[in-house]
Amino acid sequence: MTRMARRLFWTLMLFGLGGCATTANRGDPLEGVNRAVFSFNEAIDSAVLKPAAIGYQAVVPQFIRTGVDNVFANIGDLWSAANQLLQAKPVAAIEMGFRFVVNSTFGLGGWFDIASDAGLERRSEDFGQTLGRWGFGTGPYLVLPLLGPSNFRDAAALTLDLQASPTVLLKEPRDRNPATLLLLVSTRARLLSATRAIDEVALDKYALIRDGYLARRRNLVYDGDPPEEPETESEPDPPK
Repeated sequence: MTRMARRLFWTLMLFGLGGCATTANRGDPLEGVNRAVFSFNEAIDSAVLKPAAIGYQAVVPQFIRTGVDNVFANIGDLWSAANQLLQAKPVAAIEMGFRFVVNSTFGLGGWFDIASDAGLERRSEDFGQTLGRWGFGTGPYLVLPLLGPSNFRDAAALTLDLQASPTVLLKEPRDRNPATLLLLVSTRARLLSATRAIDEVALDKYALIRDGYLARRRNLVYDGDPPEEPETESEPDPPK
């Protein structure tokens, strides 16, 4: 199991199982619709994405898969730096910008993650986290067709996040479409071990993923140190 897959699995397990009692009813008023979309996504994944990811993992050598992941992640570091700046975290923004410069130059366009080896940790941020930083509530849980777990805040932020996707840099459809497909397949391949483990242990896969997502996003907004869940429906404002 890869490092990212292990992280996802244990995040879902630790935060998801621990958050079932507090988030299930309050955070998911659209559960009926969400479960229908979840089932649709599962069908698409089983028929298309998962077989493609298994084939990709079987055919493409590990060092090439790692390089592809590194290139996409390196481009994403720029968007993370921008969001950290928007969150009034100038030091973190500079560090992420420096990560990009180091990996883009000495890491051959990001193929090698030299910055991590040098101790510059990747701290990914998106616009949903930025909105959460400034007090925007999550709104109800939402499962998006094809895109999966989200909430009203993150879904609204997704427009900007998608505009910052690594594949957007490619202007011609003949270049952008294969790159987008490669990004999807490589991402799914990284999660094969984690999703396999979830399939084996989850009595209710939908609930496990939902509760894990809600808790993980809250954890990210508070930079790993969220306050205790309030008794009321409202969330406390993130620290400034």
